Amino acid sequence: MTSPHSAAAAAPRHLLTLDGLPREALEALLIRAQAFAEGHYDRRALDGLAVCTLFFEPSTRTRMSFQLATQRLGAQALNFDASTSSTSKGETALDTFKNLEAMGVRGFVVRHREDGAVAALAEHARPGTVLINAGDGRSAHPTQGLLDMLTLRQAKGIDFSGLRVLIVGDVRHSRVARSDLQALRTLGTGEIRVCGPAALLPDDGTLHGCTVSQDLDAALDGVDAVMMLRLQRERMEEGLVASLDDYHRDYGLTAARLRRAAADAAVMHPGPINRGVEITDEVADGPQSLILTQVANGVAARMAVLEALLKG
Repeated sequence: MTSPHSAAAAAPRHLLTLDGLPREALEALLIRAQAFAEGHYDRRALDGLAVCTLFFEPSTRTRMSFQLATQRLGAQALNFDASTSSTSKGETALDTFKNLEAMGVRGFVVRHREDGAVAALAEHARPGTVLINAGDGRSAHPTQGLLDMLTLRQAKGIDFSGLRVLIVGDVRHSRVARSDLQALRTLGTGEIRVCGPAALLPDDGTLHGCTVSQDLDAALDGVDAVMMLRLQRERMEEGLVASLDDYHRDYGLTAARLRRAAADAAVMHPGPINRGVEITDEVADGPQSLILTQVANGVAARMAVLEALLKG
């Protein structure tokens, strides 16, 4: 969220990143999301407001869960489809945003391929208009980070200090990984491990404080949760991955590999899943998988964000 970040301060205006969000503010959102997950909410909380999912990239889970979250809180959900909009005629994202804002839309859930695109729109927002980053470039996906932390809390408890969490895959190009790493640090996670091919690991400060490895078997040893990342097929075209078979051999999560983790280790994946590449059917659909729980929690987490920013 943009400043002020203090939980005691006035409600922040936008949610652009989890980076810098104080622990008490993050935990407040998670507590509220848990209440929503249990069915405790006011169906008229946002009555009379309009919220637009302004997506310039494809989406299934994020778009649909935001629309459900909006409707469950009583607001009007508007769906923007870039492929059938005036953006195909050359209209800029900013002009599209300003025109919808002029119609009285107060909340915007924005996904864009470019880093910083949502923050750039936020700079032009009128007072009373709020923006939520639904994923920009490789920078951030804050509500995915929230729903992942909610899922972990449900499975492992609210104290993360004793947890060992492993993130596997293409961290370099992953906005999900960046938001998860920010949230895990903020919540005081005991050990954060990261594993992937060297070509798919960032060389900036993203992995500060993490235990980094290219050996998945070793990285899995005793972990309490494994967060798999989608392998973007274009990385093969860029020559960063030799083949899907090679990637699966070295970094795919199989039932045999999972046995190296703690016996009750949670398996997570933000979707969409490339079955047989980053994870096998047996694991994705197995008893330790929380993948569909993550999907369900996406609605609750996004309800918490919408309420925090738009109510009042």
